[in-house]
Amino acid sequence: MASRSRLSGWVAGAVLVACAVVLSVALVRSVSDGLMAAAMLVGCGFAAVIVLGGAVSLSPDDTRSEATERTLRVATGTLAHLHGGLTEENARAICALLLPETSAVGIAITDVTRVLALEGPVRTPFVPGTPNAKPTLEVLESRRMETFVSVDQESQDVRHFSIGRRRDGHLFGVIVPLLVQERAIGTIKFYYRRDLDIDRTQLAIAEGLGSLLSTQLSSYELDRQAELTARAEVKALQAQINPHFLFNTLNTIASFTRTNPTKARDLLREFSTFYRRTLESSEKTLISLSQELEQTRRYLKIEKARFGEDRIVETEHVEGGCGELPVPSFLVQPIVENAVRHAMRDEGALNIDIQVATDGDDILIAVVDDGLGMDKAVADRLLAAATEPRAPSAPDQGTGMALRNVADRLERFFGVGSGVEIVSKPGEGTCVTLRLAGGRRRLVALRHEGE
Repeated sequence: MASRSRLSGWVAGAVLVACAVVLSVALVRSVSDGLMAAAMLVGCGFAAVIVLGGAVSLSPDDTRSEATERTLRVATGTLAHLHGGLTEENARAICALLLPETSAVGIAITDVTRVLALEGPVRTPFVPGTPNAKPTLEVLESRRMETFVSVDQESQDVRHFSIGRRRDGHLFGVIVPLLVQERAIGTIKFYYRRDLDIDRTQLAIAEGLGSLLSTQLSSYELDRQAELTARAEVKALQAQINPHFLFNTLNTIASFTRTNPTKARDLLREFSTFYRRTLESSEKTLISLSQELEQTRRYLKIEKARFGEDRIVETEHVEGGCGELPVPSFLVQPIVENAVRHAMRDEGALNIDIQVATDGDDILIAVVDDGLGMDKAVADRLLAAATEPRAPSAPDQGTGMALRNVADRLERFFGVGSGVEIVSKPGEGTCVTLRLAGGRRRLVALRHEGE
């Protein structure tokens, strides 16, 4: 009875932790998507789980608190091993972690085609690297937990047997699908010596562990999709920046081939370096701020060749150490390009000053020009286009697209409090300020890691 009580407490804890993980992920997604009503409902559910968890831990039965501690330990361990998704190495580590926590004699994890890992003294032909057995394929298709029995060491058949009813067989077990967004990406299999070992408690444990792994795999997939989205946004920004710039630069180089061949060669080398760095940056999630500023200087050098050396004057004022901060690529260059495209007068120089400084725990990046400027209504409209939710059918265009792209990636990488501010006056110029929330704290942490 004591053993059964411990297992029951373990199941209760497993269910609560799984619910907490699911609700926490939902809460984050609701807030990030701006769905505050949904976030409130999820928050209520999360609070209920906490209350229930407290009730379990405060139970007179000491085994409940022990079960909760074990569950939290298992949840933490599996989460650490699933950081890179469902790989052979991760599967082996998870099987080794979970086996002592069950009454099973073996645990296996598969993907959609083959066995990834197997732990425990189990005599089965379905070892790592072999194709999935028929019962596993059926669970992947149905996305439902099933029991199985192997009548010999060479085969497995699905059996829907009643709990406690004896059957003859070599091995018995439970197969639980691993689901990500309602899609089966693998299974976890629990092996037992006897069918009598598979009771309702073991079925609940198997289902709870399957749900826990599914939730953690879903969380990893969300993170992976966010990174892919960030890279796609960079590529979209490239597509917006590059076409006009590319053709203008090639025309400029072509014009110098006759009048100044030496300058044409130098400019061609500079453009080649610029374009190579652009392609490299598109494949990276983050680069250093100093690299971003260096690429911005290359862009301005090419534009000076097009408009004339005296038409663009750039300066930089960067607070010491800030250049080390990792930032999304194409953070400063789009703002500077907008200034060149929209702020230049027909005559005279356009002065562009790039300023980087700390502001408490944050870091501010300001691009200041003394160009044409704009009235408050236009500035407000651009800022709204960059920061407010956009209807799916609304097109992104020009400066608005660049600012929205920058604003979205600022918030994604630096969190709440990050954003874009525009101050402009007609005939006097424009200042676009990027706030990197917590940027100074990240710099400090980065330096500590390097010591």
